[in-house]
Amino acid sequence: MPLFEFVCSECGQPFEELVRSSNAISEVSCPECGSPKVSKKISTFASRLSGGVSSSGFSAASCAPGGA
Repeated sequence: MPLFEFVCSECGQPFEELVRSSNAISEVSCPECGSPKVSKKISTFASRLSGGVSSSGFSAASCAPGGA
């Protein structure tokens, strides 16, 4: 099941929800206030490309302590 990020249109609370299918997204409600008026956020993620450089353009070695 994919994990999606949502934000409530009523109270502004951001939250994450495991959703079984794209049809089930319409059944998600805010865990804080219970409102069904939520919108799916566009999530970013880092992926690893060949050569050890992530999609952000930084190599994993440059993030390690003492790395070059």
